[in-house]
Amino acid sequence: RRFLTSKEQFHAYLRARGKPGSQAGGGGELEEEEVEEKEEVGSSQSEPPAKRVRSEDLSQDGESREDAGAAEKEPTERKRARGQNKSRPCMKPNHYEQSRLCPSVTQGCAEKCYFGPQCRFLHDVGEYMAAKPADLGRSCVLFETFGKCIYGVTCRFAQAHLGDGYQNVINTDLAKQWEGKSLVRNNLSKDLQHQLRKRKFSFKKADEFLRGLAKPHGCGGKGGKATGCSTEEQEASNCTTHQEGLGDSPECPVLLEQREDPKPGALQSPSPTGGEEASSIKTVGPVTDEDVIKLRSCEKRKLEIRGKLYLAPLTTCGNLPFRRICKRFGADVTCGEMAVCTNLLQGQSSEWALLKRHHTEDIFGVQLEGAFPDTMTKCAELLNQTIEVDFVDINVGCPIDLVYKKGGGCALMTRSNKFEQIVRGMNSVLDVPLTVKIRTGVQEKINVAHKIIPKIREWGASMVTLHGRSREQRYTRGADWDYIAECAKIASPMPLFGNGDILSYEDANRAMQMGVSGIMIARQVPVGALIKPWLFTEIKEQRHWDISSSERFDILKDFTNYGLEHWGSDTQGVEKTRKFLLEWLSFLCRYIPVGLLEHLPQKINERPPYYMGRDYLETLMASQNVDDWIKISELLLGPVPTSFTFLPKHKANSYR
Repeated sequence: RRFLTSKEQFHAYLRARGKPGSQAGGGGELEEEEVEEKEEVGSSQSEPPAKRVRSEDLSQDGESREDAGAAEKEPTERKRARGQNKSRPCMKPNHYEQSRLCPSVTQGCAEKCYFGPQCRFLHDVGEYMAAKPADLGRSCVLFETFGKCIYGVTCRFAQAHLGDGYQNVINTDLAKQWEGKSLVRNNLSKDLQHQLRKRKFSFKKADEFLRGLAKPHGCGGKGGKATGCSTEEQEASNCTTHQEGLGDSPECPVLLEQREDPKPGALQSPSPTGGEEASSIKTVGPVTDEDVIKLRSCEKRKLEIRGKLYLAPLTTCGNLPFRRICKRFGADVTCGEMAVCTNLLQGQSSEWALLKRHHTEDIFGVQLEGAFPDTMTKCAELLNQTIEVDFVDINVGCPIDLVYKKGGGCALMTRSNKFEQIVRGMNSVLDVPLTVKIRTGVQEKINVAHKIIPKIREWGASMVTLHGRSREQRYTRGADWDYIAECAKIASPMPLFGNGDILSYEDANRAMQMGVSGIMIARQVPVGALIKPWLFTEIKEQRHWDISSSERFDILKDFTNYGLEHWGSDTQGVEKTRKFLLEWLSFLCRYIPVGLLEHLPQKINERPPYYMGRDYLETLMASQNVDDWIKISELLLGPVPTSFTFLPKHKANSYR
């Protein structure tokens, strides 16, 4: 209780320590009007409303009664914040760097400028250096790690590797050690991007499966759900027998596909007809067994991850540098951020960046989101041929309206016909295991996962992950682990991973006792890994880690270095690293140090009162004010650009 404080004293302490020569707790009291003025940011608040301190957490001096009365009135006055800050400001490169050097100069081939005389970038290095902001430090992480910084004079730490005449210095001995080594895989090549944009990529297996959906005999049976069966399955048995109860629509899935998707052929290659089928597929080289023999399900690569710690796909924050941090702390399985299949098929560089894999990620998968079997099957075949992954996951748990209203995410749980076609189609074209992530259902009190899981197993999925909340719950309230345990029994022998409310090793132990095959430490508003990435270490070592503020700051420093390696050490890379660092800090601030807790462990949805840390840095890290997050980023990446603004992507209402 000696760490408890008020909102005004908390901000007064942080502001006072920010002034030179101030005392640790000095600086006087901050006027309440100043605090309120600092918090007002229109409809989007930089800090949540005043935190409520429970009566049992305060001394019995009458203050608890006043706070209890205020707590009763507060819910009616406060508007609930949920979802995303869709109208948040976006900082683009030209906002913080007016004069940019042409990439051809940085790469040492200025005479071969791609833009020619119409180039709008600077070609005079001296002119660029005169306007370039001051360096952010004396050591460049790229130069110290790899012996060479590819950003040359544009690097914000250029003084570490610039010689006479702005020549880029290279440590040849260190550079030779990394020569020919691929640190990051799954990059999008220009040739592949060109094929996708011109629709010249061959989807041989996907087209074969989709032609099977269009055959008239595939529409027989109850509800026309037999379309997902392969030719071998149709010859062996009547494929409609295991589809009972999936739907009552008498219409053909092909007609449903055309009505539900306004542009079904937008991403499909023209389907050959008649005698053109054989000649449309071009082949090169000798015929192998893979060309004439279909890979059976029992011959597919197995996904052996029972009992392992699985870092879930984390939108925005689950980037490659963050996954490297989690791998260092003991995460066994990692997965890329959710990627939209239509964007991948169009060759969008920003979407393909979500598939990148660091060489330290030994068990790595990608997660796809889509609403229709044609795009999802083609995307699965595309990834199967072009990138290195250990499994592919289908997102059937995304609750956001943008995805749900298009028929993807949680909506697939109510569209069993399309869901089946997607799972069967992707499984038919993949050489790696296919997994599915679902929720308990769409509506809060109507669970349907126990009905869907046996069908998912029958359709060919290798594993299912169940988040113990419905779509309507999103990320609020507690996860239903009793229901997860019930579903784990139904799923057997297929592995089922449980997900939700894992923030300590005790939570993980209770989850494993429920009979699940493993646990996924997951995302967004109830977040384990984003609040404390060292959770993986705590689970493996079975202890509570009272990590110090300096150790947490070192983690942020490592993330910054990984970010500069991944996104670049020039101005654009620095600001991109800062952006993702700030997004992560919007979750990290919810961690309460173990040494300050009255009882262990910390609950994931409990909102802490205002408290003072054991030192200034620990107090600063506990702040939920955007300005304080920016201050932490400036300690690592230097001053922010002029007119810099930041608003986190997620409104984060988990504590409410």
